[in-house]
Amino acid sequence: MVELDQEIFLFLNSLHSPFFDTVMWILSLKTVWIPLYLVIIWMVINKYGKRAWTPLLMVPLLVLIDDQGSRFLKNITERPRPCHEPDLAGMVHTVKGHCGGMYSFISGHASNSFGIAAYSASLLGKKWYTWSIFIWAALVSYSRVYLGVHYPGDIIAGALLGLLAGFGLAWAAKEINKRLNQ
Repeated sequence: MVELDQEIFLFLNSLHSPFFDTVMWILSLKTVWIPLYLVIIWMVINKYGKRAWTPLLMVPLLVLIDDQGSRFLKNITERPRPCHEPDLAGMVHTVKGHCGGMYSFISGHASNSFGIAAYSASLLGKKWYTWSIFIWAALVSYSRVYLGVHYPGDIIAGALLGLLAGFGLAWAAKEINKRLNQ
């Protein structure tokens, strides 16, 4: 299974160009997405009005679960990032010489982006938004393979953590709001 993950990684990572080096680098920057997060907050406030505080208070918990969950699993599995893997030396395309920390399993970018996507899509319930936010999460996640810092398996596992946390906390936020309004 590890060999397959590496083969798929090497194929996807080899599909690069100077233009996409820049695009994927920007997609991977967390600060670039602050305007998107502000729009999501506005949409939640617009939909829930006075009841928006419950879903908004769950967001730090979502980020905590995704960030700390990915960090915890990285420290337990200690799987080297592709760019740190000696067996792949000279085969991994990185951008700006960036490689990140030592370990890759699971991707924090994938868990956070899919967590935000699942959480906000569940709360907002708009088809156009759901498609858009999940495409965004997939692109952010793919950028990590493109940049040479995560294997596809890291992305899939990170996405699963994010989806579980996002949908679970959205369900909890809706239930709390429902009970408070009875």
